[in-house]
Amino acid sequence: MDPVQVFVLAVLQGLVEFLPISSSGHLILIPALLGWPDHGLGFGIAVHLGTLIAVIIYFRNDLVSLGRALFRPAHRDHKFAWSILIATVPLGLAGVLFGDYVASTLRSPAVIAAATAGFGVLLWLADRHGREHRDEHDLGWTRALLIGASQALALIPGTSRSGITMTMGLALGLSRAAAARFSFLLAVPAIAAAGSWQIVEFASAPMPVPWGSLAAAAMISGVTAFLVIAAFLRLIERMGMLVFAVYRILLAGVIAYVLL
Repeated sequence: MDPVQVFVLAVLQGLVEFLPISSSGHLILIPALLGWPDHGLGFGIAVHLGTLIAVIIYFRNDLVSLGRALFRPAHRDHKFAWSILIATVPLGLAGVLFGDYVASTLRSPAVIAAATAGFGVLLWLADRHGREHRDEHDLGWTRALLIGASQALALIPGTSRSGITMTMGLALGLSRAAAARFSFLLAVPAIAAAGSWQIVEFASAPMPVPWGSLAAAAMISGVTAFLVIAAFLRLIERMGMLVFAVYRILLAGVIAYVLL
């Protein structure tokens, strides 16, 4: 694997995994513009593993507290811990029921461009008109399930898992920081489940594995993702979502111009 391509794509994955700007849009556009080949399932697993490790390390104290709270009703995080698990269910069901259809039918530049722009507008509207008076502990299971249902839409390429969950969180009255934190914590079971499924597919198709390149990709994407999470949570209350919505619309235009 070309070292420059590994570095660029791993950094790109680390940047876009947690920002609400559509990873699918970037990962289809950049290789197309530069004429780079598909680096395969193994590379995808490596960079997703890196981002998973990043979010686990960043929220390690929260995750330990949530794990302890699961079966302790008196714990302040008990309801919050179950909210995350409940919010994960719709994505799992949607993946089982519609995953093959999405992979075979919806992975087109037209769909990615439309979803990138359309869900970008929804992100701005939710940010503009949301009440922003709740934190993630005030969600309740019904609202958590709604955010989980929105996460299932992320199967549509161009939607952005983090973008759609933040959009729903804002629409339900979460503050920007709370919507982001819930989205990032929700990423742990989502990425872990998707990665486990990819590993099963990867193991069933034996081929030479460039372990060095994959390890480097995982490390680069993980470090990048960790820095992105820290910076995003520190800045999001002041900067808002408009900049990401505008960026998504511009990105959709570039995708449409270059690939359609």
